[in-house]
Amino acid sequence: MRLEELLIGAARRTPDAVAALASAGDSINYRALDAHAGQVRAALEAAGVRPGDRVGLCVPKTINALGSVFGILKAGAAYVPVDYSAPAARNGFIFSDCAAAAVIAERSVAEALVAELAGGPWTWLDYPVAEGEDVDFVLLAREGARAQDVQVEELAYILYTSGSTGQPKGVMHSHKTALAFIDWVSGEFEPTAQDRFSSHAPFHFDLSILDIYVPIKHGASVVLISSEAGKQPGTLSELIEKTGITIWYSTPSILRLLMEFGKLDERDCSSLRIVNFAGEVFPVKHLRALMSTWPAPDYYNLYGPTETNVCTFYKADNPLPEDPDYSLPIGKACSGDDLLIVDPDNKPVAPGEAGELLAAGDSIMLGYWNLPDRNATAFTEIDGVRWYHTGDVVVELPSGDLKFVGRRDRMVKRRGFRVELGEIEAALHKHPSIPEAAVMAVDLGEAGLEIRAYYAWDDDAAPSLLKLKKFCSQNLPHYMAPDKFIHLPVLPKTSTDKIDYQRLKENN
Repeated sequence: MRLEELLIGAARRTPDAVAALASAGDSINYRALDAHAGQVRAALEAAGVRPGDRVGLCVPKTINALGSVFGILKAGAAYVPVDYSAPAARNGFIFSDCAAAAVIAERSVAEALVAELAGGPWTWLDYPVAEGEDVDFVLLAREGARAQDVQVEELAYILYTSGSTGQPKGVMHSHKTALAFIDWVSGEFEPTAQDRFSSHAPFHFDLSILDIYVPIKHGASVVLISSEAGKQPGTLSELIEKTGITIWYSTPSILRLLMEFGKLDERDCSSLRIVNFAGEVFPVKHLRALMSTWPAPDYYNLYGPTETNVCTFYKADNPLPEDPDYSLPIGKACSGDDLLIVDPDNKPVAPGEAGELLAAGDSIMLGYWNLPDRNATAFTEIDGVRWYHTGDVVVELPSGDLKFVGRRDRMVKRRGFRVELGEIEAALHKHPSIPEAAVMAVDLGEAGLEIRAYYAWDDDAAPSLLKLKKFCSQNLPHYMAPDKFIHLPVLPKTSTDKIDYQRLKENN
């Protein structure tokens, strides 16, 4: 089974059913979406794209963009999506790094992008626009022999994530690894053709895998939410009401904005039956408030780095436990994966002890594109099984569910004590007037390690330093108390709606 077969099958079964709706009100049925994907395939093949090639996608999220994804897959190639609003230099690096044979780009960014692309010259070709949507895409084709290019069998897509070297790293997934997750979702959520799935995540974010393929598999509808609409809580709540979204999926940050500024009391969101969230920790106070506003849906915490798709899930109780120290677990294994918690020597930890989470199974990535050294450290073989190092520290609860403790690379030593920066963030989230917080450790050389807490504030009276320190002393051991508190109106976010720690460094 390949991913494009999901569309082909739905188009045969229910050709006239609505496959996708756009924020602007446009829609397309399965027959037309399948036909458009076929046109994109033909254009790519005419441009010289072969099975195993990579094709870049640098466009806003539209019906044509969705058709392009399936057209690339129909050509036997792998799609490589990027944030089209990101700097041309970054996107050019990504497409050059994966040796893209062609790029589908929004015309307004194409010229700057071509200037950053390696491996040219590049030919500008017409893009086959789907009927009913007004877009200005262009197909850029790389000329010249490509016999030396690497071919990866059954590669479906590459999602580039931030790398520790300062350059993005490409996470390779095959049709098989994606379908392992998609098939699990199908079994757990039992979608029907009547469901309408939100597609809030941009295509370069791993949340989009559920958004795109699960509804298409079941002949349901995808509600494509543009990047502009996706940041407007009022627009989002109106969209839920207007389109009758039944299955929602986004980061907790977006759900918090929806709850606080989406005027949900004025909207009929009763169509929702499942609310999924992933990508970051959901502070319990915000989740509890959302559950009281939307009491009917089932709530799922889906966990897994891009490299694993989703490897654990937790269906939350509603209402949540009243324990003030309660934090939402990440749950148990899913997608057919196996999990292991190990110490720094890759030995299993004792029950109840914290350790790094390793994952193995069908949903795990093939590896990082063109990074053999990184692949060598990302995987460990234990008793003949290839395990991926998630870098996340977890502990198994008596219930068998896993609790997320923090990132291994966010563990620091301070005054001889081990400090998990995520634990400080969790403590700050308990404050009723702090909607979001982020913590960083800065090495000041001889002066030692300084812990900085960045926070937003939603009360009228600004907090004094003394009050903040007192609050931390009541919720944290003394050695974990931040040295510096920095107030920001809003914490900076990445294009995938996570806290942008790199930009936080600019606020000292």
